[in-house]
Amino acid sequence: MYNNSLIFERVSIIANSVSRLKILADTPLDQFRIDEDAIDIAENRLRKALEALFDLGRHVVIKSGLGVPADYRSVIEKLREAGCLPVDFAQNISGIAGYRNRIIHDYNKVTPEELYEIMQNRLTDLTQYCKYIIDFTNKKR
Repeated sequence: MYNNSLIFERVSIIANSVSRLKILADTPLDQFRIDEDAIDIAENRLRKALEALFDLGRHVVIKSGLGVPADYRSVIEKLREAGCLPVDFAQNISGIAGYRNRIIHDYNKVTPEELYEIMQNRLTDLTQYCKYIIDFTNKKR
């Protein structure tokens, strides 16, 4: 049985982070590059969103009886295998698992340009992921 509170909380974290990142995405790149506070906020919000995304996916995988994912990439793979995520979407978003690891383990190598590119081009992926998860869990109840 899915934990509705956990699902709601993680989806809310993702939605709130995406909302804040969209505001920062309106900043011109030249200005964003030199604004340490904006960079810190972007990195923190993206990290939180990705952590929540994988926590949410891991919960759904386990509670759906799909096994225990070994790592973040396998969360996406198991959701794809279960039909929760379309194949093309799963392939597209699987790279974000690596980016989560980069933020956590290679934080000193994360650049403002990377963050900016994600804010410009990848935020809809996070929102769409939540929609797929919600639709999937609603069908399974």
